[in-house]
Amino acid sequence: MTQAADIAPTVDLSDPQYYFNRELSWLEFNDRVLHEAIDPRTPFLERLKFVAIFSANLDEFFMVRVSGLMEQISAGVKTKTPDGLSPAEIMAAIRAHLRPQLRQQHDFFQLELRPQLQDHNVYLLNYDEFNTQQQAYLDQYFESQIFPVLTPLSVDPAHPFPRLSNLSLNLAVSVRNPETGIQKFARVKVPNNLPRFIGLPPELVEDGTIWAGTPLEEIIANNLNFLFPGMEVLGHYLFRITRDADFPVREDEADDLLVAMEEEISKRRLEGFVCRLEIEPSMPVELREGLMQELRVAEEDFYELEGVLDLKDLFFFMSMPLPALKEKPWSALTPPRLKSVERGEESIFSAIRRQDIMMHHPYESFADSVQLFVEKAAQDPHVLTIKMTLYRTSGDSPIVQSLIAAAENGKQVVALVEIKARFDEKNNIIWARKLEDAGVHVVYGVVGLKTHTKTTLVVRKEGDRIRRYVHIGTGNYNPKTSKLYTDLGILSAREDLGADLTDLFNFLTGYSRQSNYRRMLVAPLTLRQGMLKLIEREIDHVQAGRPGRIIAKMNSLVDAEMIRALYRASQAGVEIDLIIRGICCLRPGVPGVSDRIRVLSIIGRFLEHARIFWFTNDGDEEIYIGSADWMPRNLDRRVEAVTPVLDPEAVQELKDILDIMLTDNRQSWELGEDGVFVQRTPGADGDVRNTHELLMERTLKRDQGGTIDSIA
Repeated sequence: MTQAADIAPTVDLSDPQYYFNRELSWLEFNDRVLHEAIDPRTPFLERLKFVAIFSANLDEFFMVRVSGLMEQISAGVKTKTPDGLSPAEIMAAIRAHLRPQLRQQHDFFQLELRPQLQDHNVYLLNYDEFNTQQQAYLDQYFESQIFPVLTPLSVDPAHPFPRLSNLSLNLAVSVRNPETGIQKFARVKVPNNLPRFIGLPPELVEDGTIWAGTPLEEIIANNLNFLFPGMEVLGHYLFRITRDADFPVREDEADDLLVAMEEEISKRRLEGFVCRLEIEPSMPVELREGLMQELRVAEEDFYELEGVLDLKDLFFFMSMPLPALKEKPWSALTPPRLKSVERGEESIFSAIRRQDIMMHHPYESFADSVQLFVEKAAQDPHVLTIKMTLYRTSGDSPIVQSLIAAAENGKQVVALVEIKARFDEKNNIIWARKLEDAGVHVVYGVVGLKTHTKTTLVVRKEGDRIRRYVHIGTGNYNPKTSKLYTDLGILSAREDLGADLTDLFNFLTGYSRQSNYRRMLVAPLTLRQGMLKLIEREIDHVQAGRPGRIIAKMNSLVDAEMIRALYRASQAGVEIDLIIRGICCLRPGVPGVSDRIRVLSIIGRFLEHARIFWFTNDGDEEIYIGSADWMPRNLDRRVEAVTPVLDPEAVQELKDILDIMLTDNRQSWELGEDGVFVQRTPGADGDVRNTHELLMERTLKRDQGGTIDSIA
């Protein structure tokens, strides 16, 4: 067999054949999400949830990624991505991939999941499937609750085509004047401020029925005579539009960034061009052509879908009181090193001084760790300053309330609110104004960069000295997503980390040009080169006859320079395991290029969001966690922070987490050289290793005082 070392010098690692396309890789990720819905091992209502997630993901993909490609094509851009495809070729491949997947999703819901709902006494029916009494109730509901909200808009020379809002669901209605015979078109918007699914009252359904109802648009469609009295309704056809929603803000030209962002948000709803039009197959040709002309949509951007449109609203059915059809509930537990704080034996600051505290959410409680840290800092009379970055937070954020309380308590509070966090801009603007009103110093980051880092710095006076406490994490300060996303964080009183965060906040809030950090790797300053050096060090070890190993876990791997570094490491003999939830542009298993690289994706109950980077370093291992993926935007266009984990117990815990994932045979998918992900299955012994279940079991066992055996 030819040795990799003999081939390596002749290999051009920039050759497009060694890269997968970013957009097509994302579509493969979303296919894995859909597979969780199709997999019969998934609890029934969770299957509906994954159908909804598939649709919600696609909405954002079209609003941002597809619309961007369409703009490039319109501008005549022919620049090719590292995989060798032009924007037009990528767009054609997206359309070809999506059409069968969308048919599969809709057919699966319509023909399998929707009928199976009835097996559990949940009935999602069409209007004509109800009896006379039930229809009378729905008609009365229409008159009293829906009709007053509707505004039918006709289209004729006196009434121009209405402006349709992004992601709006609409009925195209064809009507005829019985006196003149003239046929006209009208549009009725399905209100998004009313429930999507309308249920019948208990007295109108059979005993044992948990819920019975119909989509809102079904009620509207069967009461169109109220909207067009005296006219003959010839037909009605559902359609939904998706607009470009990626509006760049010229920060350097904006006098007030908050005002500029508010203006862009208002544009997003109505002014972005239409990049997708979903329609019922029964829509007549003349109506299609009219929509195509008025909305300036190409025929190839029509997507014909049978049944219910906008399946992301299926999240509604997770509210059904059917616990046996859902995942077993999980209540996050207090991290072991904070038990003494929970019992009132010491303060959280004392606990952090004793030892670094690592948290793993949602297995361990966000409220009893990160949120508690900020709350106690806001109340503590010895705390002088709190500085925090906020990328995405919830609408009722206890963290933000703590920052407001801290300012009211006379502390110096600085909040960097990233109002450019896509689709959370409006929420963040609201919080920014509330924080400012409370006396918090609010800043919006560095011009030209998004601040994505998840960091908090607390400065506390202790006797005659000042001590700094830090939190550095992988996830947003959001109590809601902390129950759904897997994330890691470190609470520490290490002086070098405190000094690094001080320098980072000075960079974010002032004119500091700090370019060197003691421990942390910070983008866009030191992270790229720091990670490349860590990879090159493993190569050096192997070339010196020592073993080399890298395990990297992240959401996405896109950056071509980082991929080339991994290829060089593989060629040198470094063993590499990558755990990539979403996009992976690296092609593993190519002889002489990446035959020592393995790629896994974990898809399941929780959204894998933590980033972990482990380098064996000839036994003197280094392991990092942080907010950054290996993507150009994270390495070059965002402020990110990645920190080494220095506590030996925390290091071992991270190694165990990685090993559990690498041996998963239920939620893991392995990427082949051909670009196809294949789901792993249990071996002959039938032992099922489910990452999320194993980590819940470990957390529970440790909480109950059991001994946790290390795997690695």
